[in-house]
Amino acid sequence: MNYRDHAALIGPDLIELRHDLHRNPEVGLQLPWTQQRLVDELTQLPVEITEGVSSSSIVAVLRGGAAPSATAPAVLLRGDMDGLPVTEESGVDYASERTGFMHGCGHDTHMAMTLGAARLLSANRDALPGDVVFMFQPGEEGYDGAQHMLEEGVLSASGVRVSAAYALHSFSARIPQGVFAVRAGAMMAASDTVLITVRGHGGHGSAPHRAVDPVTAAATMVLALQTMVTRRFDPFDSVVLSIGMIRGGETENVIPDTVDLKVTIRTFSAENRELMRTSVHEVLRGVAAAHGVEVDIDYRLLYPVTVNDATETEFAATTVSEVFGRERLLILDRPLGGSEDFSKVLAEVPGTFILLGAAPADLDLDLAPDNHSPQAVFVDDVLKDGAALMASLAHRKLAMLAVASPIQEVAV
Repeated sequence: MNYRDHAALIGPDLIELRHDLHRNPEVGLQLPWTQQRLVDELTQLPVEITEGVSSSSIVAVLRGGAAPSATAPAVLLRGDMDGLPVTEESGVDYASERTGFMHGCGHDTHMAMTLGAARLLSANRDALPGDVVFMFQPGEEGYDGAQHMLEEGVLSASGVRVSAAYALHSFSARIPQGVFAVRAGAMMAASDTVLITVRGHGGHGSAPHRAVDPVTAAATMVLALQTMVTRRFDPFDSVVLSIGMIRGGETENVIPDTVDLKVTIRTFSAENRELMRTSVHEVLRGVAAAHGVEVDIDYRLLYPVTVNDATETEFAATTVSEVFGRERLLILDRPLGGSEDFSKVLAEVPGTFILLGAAPADLDLDLAPDNHSPQAVFVDDVLKDGAALMASLAHRKLAMLAVASPIQEVAV
């Protein structure tokens, strides 16, 4: 099925949709305008639509007309929906009309591409040997939207558990425009947060011996954590620990009672993720004991490592090469330090998370504003190709599944 040529025909419609979405970003789990805009598009297609209960999610199921049995195989395509609390400075003529909010991570392009894939596959429904679940997900930017949708049954929305899952993510820098980047294994880091409160006993700055100083203890903790990273972890299985906030005291001659710290941690393996959690607790409690202070540790596990299945990644790479040519494929030699809640989907079913270069062609890729920058720009030219790839992945995978072993029906 030549989805690339068909995608070119609907390209202008996808651009119009993307611009509309870009002008109206919403943040978090509740995106009522965005949800309604997508539902309006989806109701024009032969899909079964279910709206989320705990969020503004949308699940649309396309039933293939060439399914081999009543329990047809199914695959999932994800498009995330939420924007960022960023004031846009991109300069594009379709910039955000909502002050303080921006689609600065390209989720507007993801929605347009996923909707485009739905249109392409719907037009070829009679030849589709299985079902496609379209997962329109809010709350990717730190709100755990994928978990909400998993708990509401997105993986079994068609009546059988999906056999594979795919997602595309646009990048405004680093990857050449129109190039699809893949990697088997760890693709994105696990992301965890640590909130720390160091509790001492305040006093006058002229008499620190009469106080229990949480400031010096906190300073020691910062250095001890950084040293711990270099001494407990294999440099070829990287970890990142960054202290983004230190807050304590109000003036120069008063020792405060408490100091607060906020830490972000990125790891690329489940083993290091657990070792980091154990090590952070040990270091902080050890320093606290040495300084005679107390320490409260709120260690929050957020998103796990995004792990791309090797077989599905090879399948995606082959599909990119066959549909667009080998020159449009990039095999990454290392994972990225960002994190993704699509990791939770990939922890349940095999699949792959694919990156797509969407930077303006005239920019230096190393200097271009990156995702989450107020100046980030994602070009429209990639929309049709992203839609074509997602449709091709779904159709080809269903064709492979249709000749495999029967799928077991799931009660929903």
